[in-house]
Amino acid sequence: MTYVPDAEVVEICRDLVRIDTSNYGDGSGPGERAAAEYVAAQLSEVGIESQIIESEPGRASLIAHWGTQNGRPGLLLHGHLDVVPAFAEQWRVDPFAAEILDGYLYGRGTVDMKDFDAILLSVIRARQRAGAIPDRPITLAFTADEEAGSLLGAHWLVEHHPMLFEGITEAVGEVGGFSVPVAGRRLYLIQAGEKGMAWLRLKAHGTQGHGSMANPDNAVNHLAHALTSLADHTWPENVGPSMEVLIARVRELTGASSTEEVLEHFGPAARMIGAGIRNTANATMLEAGFKHNVVPAEAVAYVDGRFLPGQEEDFRAEVERIVGESVEVSPHVLQPALEYPFHGDLIDAMTVSLHAEDPDAVIAPYLMSGGTDAKGWDRLGITCYGFAPLRLPDDLDFTALFHGIDERVPVDALEFGARVFDRFLDLV
Repeated sequence: MTYVPDAEVVEICRDLVRIDTSNYGDGSGPGERAAAEYVAAQLSEVGIESQIIESEPGRASLIAHWGTQNGRPGLLLHGHLDVVPAFAEQWRVDPFAAEILDGYLYGRGTVDMKDFDAILLSVIRARQRAGAIPDRPITLAFTADEEAGSLLGAHWLVEHHPMLFEGITEAVGEVGGFSVPVAGRRLYLIQAGEKGMAWLRLKAHGTQGHGSMANPDNAVNHLAHALTSLADHTWPENVGPSMEVLIARVRELTGASSTEEVLEHFGPAARMIGAGIRNTANATMLEAGFKHNVVPAEAVAYVDGRFLPGQEEDFRAEVERIVGESVEVSPHVLQPALEYPFHGDLIDAMTVSLHAEDPDAVIAPYLMSGGTDAKGWDRLGITCYGFAPLRLPDDLDFTALFHGIDERVPVDALEFGARVFDRFLDLV
């Protein structure tokens, strides 16, 4: 028996989107306190107590305990409350108005990841009202600061309040369970791992001087050459366990022979899927100079590097080799790559719950290009998977919406996700 939530999943998602939790990465944003208080109120309304914990003023995470305390290993269900910034002048609609247009709910966080926060809340509230409490200890975590490396959220909680997570062996959060069209089938991708994070600071030194004179030791030029070399570098293919399973499954569907042919079948989603088989490095920010006619003595770039499991040291060494001796490479944020086996009771529950709502679903693991709060939970020995189920239209370029302009989620995908996750909780 399942306890299908009503349409409140959409209204909860709209409410959350309207709470601006933009994370600029420098502490200047509004923080997550208002969103955490909203979650606390939603849980309290159905009789679930929670606590809000701040790592810094306004940087709030919420923890609640649910389920049956019967000695079974604990399960962590988690979502983050912060979002990346959005600028209204670039959007079709106000990114914090949560408008519904043409069957889509628009707004910052509708994909990353207030959609899953809403799915969790709506399902938990429905089951709590019905008395359908899972037969397993469950901890709920709605965290701060995931969009800046989780240093004030999941990692801070692990360091300062590890006792809140005692007995937990498995976790479910973002980014997985969404569908992509492949060879006329819907392929649902379960996140079984994620690449490591190497946010790097590149600093070039040179000789300061007048902008009108020849200057072969120009720090800006040194940095530009280094970034061009990094952009032109082809990182070698290295297919790990999760991606091996995914590639084999797509070959069965399509008859593709090479990895390149397999990726072509993902269409626009190949930008995310393809990043799971090689290291990547993208320049994201630049700092240089203070006056138009002065050549500065130094120039700085920030690079978002992501490395495959087991390749952290090799990745950093290769970046240093590529940019050359004139550029100093230093770590800004370093977090490990993760990968877990794609089997067991949790994977079986995901598979059964998806097939119950979409009988023709094809299901496979993948290694995600980005990072999540799982990097924090993994420090406690917790096995983490991404399962935020969404059945998506074939023509939606979903992966472009992560941190993108006009971020949006189909209303019926939210409702689908709530039904699937409701069934999932029957099986865990």
